[in-house]
Parts: sequence; structure tokens; C-alpha cells
Amino acid sequence: MFLDTVLARNPRLVACATELHRSGAIGPDTYVMDLDAVAANASLLAEEAGRLGLSLWFVVKQLGRNPELIRAIARHIPRFAAIDAPEAGALHAAGAQAGNLGHLVQIPHRALPGMLARRPEAVTVYDLANARAVSEAAGRLGLVQDILVRIEAAPGAGYPGQEGGVPPAGLEAFAAGVERLPGVRIAGVTAFPCLQCAPGTGRPLPTPNLPLALRAREVLAARAGADPAELLLSAPGATSMASLPLLARLGATHGEPGHALTGTTPLHAVDPGQPETPGYVYVSEVAHVLADGRPALFGGGFYPRSGVGSALIPRTGARLAVQHAPAEHIDYYRLLSPGDARPGDTAVLAFRTQVFVTRSTVAVVSGLSGGAPELTGCYDPWGRPVAEP
Repeated sequence: MFLDTVLARNPRLVACATELHRSGAIGPDTYVMDLDAVAANASLLAEEAGRLGLSLWFVVKQLGRNPELIRAIARHIPRFAAIDAPEAGALHAAGAQAGNLGHLVQIPHRALPGMLARRPEAVTVYDLANARAVSEAAGRLGLVQDILVRIEAAPGAGYPGQEGGVPPAGLEAFAAGVERLPGVRIAGVTAFPCLQCAPGTGRPLPTPNLPLALRAREVLAARAGADPAELLLSAPGATSMASLPLLARLGATHGEPGHALTGTTPLHAVDPGQPETPGYVYVSEVAHVLADGRPALFGGGFYPRSGVGSALIPRTGARLAVQHAPAEHIDYYRLLSPGDARPGDTAVLAFRTQVFVTRSTVAVVSGLSGGAPELTGCYDPWGRPVAEP
């Protein structure tokens, strides 16, 4: 999906990753992350958001909750949106500040005291029961916690496995219930996804969820006798340099950049000229070659929604198509179309990933921008150091 873009914009990363594997410094099933590129992208996003009057909460699930990368991002974007409680712990341990907790995954009730003690800017709740749990935990800590109301996605505008939220028709009743809770205050709304990249062009466009969130903010503001602009509206989904002006124009207060930090939104696949620099590649190795000539790569880091297209075999320069994997596929190997490759060959790929659902190693490299790369550490998907192979 991104191989052409990486080769055009960050060829040093491809060369470095290739050499790390050839030398034995990393094994197959390794994501090689360019620390300089990630930091530069975070700086760009922070500067543009500030210019537009937007705030940002950064997301790292796709990077593997990596402490080096978290610290580099947090120097420019101090606060995070954590998708679940364990991720919030990893981000906090790396020194980042809590922004939005509970958005994609609600906080388990027994974890709330520890999460709230970190003083997040907001906690997203999907229903009155979770708002009540937050209120009770906050009360025991002597706090009043700001919450964001997650609005249920419009029909066909959400993702499987991410269902939930307050239906727009039930918002008034939900708000009335929350107003009776002493430990929480409605600070704003959110929904997901609010933006998506259009197929083919990659252009970020509003989904039907964004108008629902805007209307919900108006309803809540009217109940409070406030201006809607006084309430937060976090509008995650495809947050990038290309979409920040759109978010500001449509009335959002917050974006949640994730793949923009590594220059790997769908827009980057079709437009290599986007401001963000591509910041990672996936390294594998040819394990064996089938009798019909198809090479099999070691797996472990392939992702069903990756959009992976081809693999580069640096020894020969061959670009071999990655074959489709059916739903029942287990990620032991991934087959390529027949071509000039043999067992032991390095393979370099670039595709959309979510490292936190893989078993991959994350190798962090610094100094690429200055031509003096250094492998600074290898980690598992949770950000824990691992021994080099």
C-alpha cells in the first residue's frame, strides 16, 4: 500500500531496514520505525493544529505502544487518547499525559480509580451505566470528572467490533440522568469515525457521524444554556495535515492523530507529496518457496485491513505481489507471486498496520534524517524491551 511512497520519500529507511536484517540485527516479522520521521510528523501536526486553534490527543496503538516513540511524540503533542486501560498505563509510564480515555474501549469499572487518578482531560462514556461508574469512582477520589458523550454511529457508518454509544434519540434522557450524578460533568461529545479517506483519492471527508456529533453538541449546549462552541467536540478518524483544516472549519475542537504520525493514512498511499514523512516499513524473510514458485514470507505482523500490495526483495530488486489471505488464514506465512526470491532473502513491505494486534518486534532507528542511523532498541507490541535476535 505504501511501498512506493516510502521508496520515494524515505529510501534511507528501506536501505537501513534491509541492512539491519541482512546483518542479523533484527529478525523477520519486525517493524522498523524511523524515530526522526515520527518526531518531525508530530511537530508538523502540533504546529498546524495550533495555527488552526485545534487541540490534539495522539494515538499509538498502531505503533505498538512504544516508549521511545511515545516520548518523541509527546514532546510536541503532550496528551494522548488511549484506546484501553492497559494502553493508558503504557503511555503514562512513558511520560505522556492523559487526554481522552475510554473512547474506543470503555474503561473496566474496577480500573477506573487508577485511570482517574491520572487526571485525564476527559473520559468517554457510551451509556448511563458507565457514566455512573465514572461518577462513583471520581467521587471516591474527591474529583468531578469531565466526560465526553460517545454518540452512536449512523447506520452503516461504524466499524464491526466498535459498536456502542448514546443513540441521538436518547440523548436528552441520557443527559438528564448524568445531570443527577455528582462526580461527572458533560464536557462535550465524540463519535467514530468522524472523517474517512475516500476510496481511490484518499481525500478526507466527513462521515454521517460528524453531523450527529455536531447536533448532539447543540442539544447539550441548549440544556446547559451555553454556546455550543463551549463544549468539546473530538472528531477522530483520518486526523492528518490534510484534514486538520477541515476539522477546524466544521467546528471540531480536537483531533486524534494516529497514522499521520507515521505518514501512513490512505491519502499517503495515493499522494506521496503529503507533508508527513513515511515512518515505518515491515521486514520479513523468505522462509521457503513452494513447488509452483511462490515464495512464502514469515508472518506475524500482517493485518487483515492492511491494503498490502507488494514486497520488495532488495537482493534482486524484484517487486512481488502479495497474495490475498482468506478469512480463515492464520498468520504463519504470507505467500507472494512467483519471482526472483530464495529462502533467506530479505523482504521489505509497507502497509497499514495495527501493531498492537500483532506478535511483531518493533525496532526503533534514530539518526536517519542525518544519514547516521542507529538501532536504539527492539520492543514487543506492548513496548517492552526484547533481546535482539
